[in-house]
Amino acid sequence: MASTPLTIADRVLKTSATMSSTQRRMADYVLSHQFKVATMTIDEFARAVEVSVATANRFARHLGLQGYPHFRAELARGFQAALAPIEKLRSELAHPAGVAEVFLASLQEDIHNFQETQAKLDPKVCERAVDLILSAERIFTVGFGGSGFLAALLQRGLCTSCDYVECLATAGGASHAARRMSRLTSRDLVIAITFPRYLTDTVSLGRAAKKAGASLLLLTDRPTSPLAPDASVVLYAGSERRFSATSETAALGLVEALCAATAYKAKDTLESATGLAVSVMPWLVFEGDSNG
Repeated sequence: MASTPLTIADRVLKTSATMSSTQRRMADYVLSHQFKVATMTIDEFARAVEVSVATANRFARHLGLQGYPHFRAELARGFQAALAPIEKLRSELAHPAGVAEVFLASLQEDIHNFQETQAKLDPKVCERAVDLILSAERIFTVGFGGSGFLAALLQRGLCTSCDYVECLATAGGASHAARRMSRLTSRDLVIAITFPRYLTDTVSLGRAAKKAGASLLLLTDRPTSPLAPDASVVLYAGSERRFSATSETAALGLVEALCAATAYKAKDTLESATGLAVSVMPWLVFEGDSNG
């Protein structure tokens, strides 16, 4: 059986007795700012701890590593998902481009993400997703970070087709969501939305929903997404983005497609749409209206 690789903290503990006072100061900085140091070049790290580049390299070798690149790679283990967008941005900034080029590249990325999303659509999975929604007694949408906005839009889109839809992406955060989900039954559906960077709260709440016996519909980016094995049904949307952690454009398209398909298959879609139009009529402004 292969032994577990030593963490940077393990290496510091193992070699601390033979460290110089400068190396101990460097070690203290690293242990207090592990994520930050994992994003630093050797020059940035050396400036931060007020030593030379050569001293920074000697510190890495003192820990039993080949040099600073090896040290940084070891420190980054476990932070891969969080560091990926930073490394992409660092790479992009190393090759300057005009603002218009960034606009075009961003739009092209979104086109690619939509094409990838279309390619991954499975008709049977789409049917199952809509059936889960229409057969549920109560529906809860959940997502945090950027996915919180998507969860709210999904709730808004489904509320005209379903009797009970509640968005748990509120100011109360995960603890409020957990309280609202504490009485889930097998008749309920939780729709979880999680994209890189995957947030622990969404994953934990999704797994709690499954444990409670509720159905779990997941919107995510790939089969290796941490909540995918726990879901009853999974819908995938492309999310690659060079200048940020993730793109929500295709995910938003998937949300709207899911709402459209649900409305199409719902029995009382026309009646619901008519009732909604009547209810909002007093708040609409029509051409020719005046405030005078």
